[in-house]
Amino acid sequence: SAELCLLPALAALLPPLPGSGGPGPAEVGLSALPAELRAAVRALVGDLDSLFAALGLREESFAVGALSRVVAAELASYAPARNRRRTATNKASVIFVDRTLDLAGAVGHHGDNLAEKILSVLPKLPGHKTDVMVNMVELTTLQTTDETRSVIAPGCLAQPNDPAAKALWESFMNLKQKEAVMEARRHLVEAASRENLPIKMSMGEVTPEQLSSYIQLFRNNLKALENHCGLLQVVLATVQTLKHPQTSKWDNFLAFERLLLQTIDESEMSSVLKQLLPMIKSYNKRTKDDYTCEDFLILLVYIYSVVGEIKCGKELDAAEEEVKKALVKAICDEPEPSPLLQKIT
Repeated sequence: SAELCLLPALAALLPPLPGSGGPGPAEVGLSALPAELRAAVRALVGDLDSLFAALGLREESFAVGALSRVVAAELASYAPARNRRRTATNKASVIFVDRTLDLAGAVGHHGDNLAEKILSVLPKLPGHKTDVMVNMVELTTLQTTDETRSVIAPGCLAQPNDPAAKALWESFMNLKQKEAVMEARRHLVEAASRENLPIKMSMGEVTPEQLSSYIQLFRNNLKALENHCGLLQVVLATVQTLKHPQTSKWDNFLAFERLLLQTIDESEMSSVLKQLLPMIKSYNKRTKDDYTCEDFLILLVYIYSVVGEIKCGKELDAAEEEVKKALVKAICDEPEPSPLLQKIT
């Protein structure tokens, strides 16, 4: 989760308060973990043992990272697992890797991919982790106000019974955004043509307004709406993502990350922080285009992750102190801190 990824990486910028020394990362055992995490590790080990028993495996475990070493050690000493390994006939190597060793991968904005933008920008479908809510009001004659959003049940991306919708979603994952939205237009035109709807094919760049105008053709034809409901939900997700204010911020993230990878070295770290400083704004001074506190934490995690080991110096220390002060002020000025900010503070 974002919380698990962000917290350990902030140690470089926001170190823990002074206190009694504890074990280093390489020395951490199960007993050193919080009770909730201990229970989660034991549950994971039990589940892994059940899986390996079903497969008849005698595993040899390898670990990369502090938490992975804890899990591997616990599995090695787990009594039912020891008994299983004595009798199992199939050999296997199991490698445990800490996800937090690739924080840049977890917080980065990777490439020009429409599927990733849709999954990141639109709200999650209730009860689901990997699907989103698609506002379906545009397919009705209701006025598109905030009040009507909860009147119509949301759509989603999973359309197993609609081959066109499935094919379109796969193109969103495999093509660049420009090509993906052209595929959305092509699918809509083909669907409208099959239903004899009065569609006019236009060339050139595809805009969300153009896709919306095509979608409107289906609204007053119940049979066409029913035949292509899955496809319309995926295209609506595209329109709502392209219009979403977070999408332009996504592009800003991506541009910054690409520039950082081209220019960063150890001597420039302080100048990067100085460039970020004026962009850290408190709640009452931010516009919808400005970065939030969470946005800056993500940027900082990315920066410190891709830079790696940093040599300390007076200039860097001063820049970090300024960023700390600005972030603390911004976080304290939040009228309703998000769950992530509450967890961090």
